[in-house]
Amino acid sequence: MLKRLLLPLLLLAAPALSPALAHDTWVETNTPLIRSGDAVYVDLKLGNHGNAHRDFKLASKLDPEGATLAVILPDGKAFDLKPGLADLGLAPKEGYWEAKFAPAKPGFHIVAHTLDKVVNHGKPTRSVKSAKTVFLVSKSLDRVASDTPGFDRVLGHALELVPVKSPVAPAGPGQPLEVMVLFRGKPLPDAMVSFVPSGETLKEGFDPRYECKTDAKGCARFTPKTGAHFLVVVHHDAPAESGEGYEATAYSATLSVRVPDACPCCGG
Repeated sequence: MLKRLLLPLLLLAAPALSPALAHDTWVETNTPLIRSGDAVYVDLKLGNHGNAHRDFKLASKLDPEGATLAVILPDGKAFDLKPGLADLGLAPKEGYWEAKFAPAKPGFHIVAHTLDKVVNHGKPTRSVKSAKTVFLVSKSLDRVASDTPGFDRVLGHALELVPVKSPVAPAGPGQPLEVMVLFRGKPLPDAMVSFVPSGETLKEGFDPRYECKTDAKGCARFTPKTGAHFLVVVHHDAPAESGEGYEATAYSATLSVRVPDACPCCGG
């Protein structure tokens, strides 16, 4: 009886969840490198709820209504993936979405997702999300050209993570991952960027092992010690940015990167 009486009071006393700590979305492929003629599988996931993006854990399943999901081809054209989405969850709020894509031409392809909706975690907030990952279609998997263009294409998301160096080749332990954070098309300095490895949980607040601030040019650098699947995450809150139906705005962007245990262009 006492627990039943106290629970509503505790819920009322609990602080409202910050927009920056709400659900994030990300996209990933089963492989960052495929041979011409093969297909790739694209996953759309939702997670990192309430933990400031300290891990890779799923949290519920995204409602695709109002979201976009497409592959940006090497020529800049977009292929819509939403009509081919398959629900891989047993229950309505479990699992994630997946789509199969068969590229027609070699080169870098960018999977892009956006979502813009009003949520209420204490006060109505406009949540503007973007997510990206990059994969390369190559005629050979043994020797991958390191000068293939297109991985750094800017898509024009409100908050966007753009790879500065190819996330596919050369890549591997000891090869730095470098990204540029753009806010409304301009570099965003002093933004905290997290490089979250799958299977790890980052320390609360700030983890110097996997987090850093962007420099004056909006760039952040991280050198992985081992191969892993990394989720690069950045946030930007605009508490004074209000509009019809919302009192603040929270931006988030993610970039999924798979670091191999050996460089695919040189085999080591």
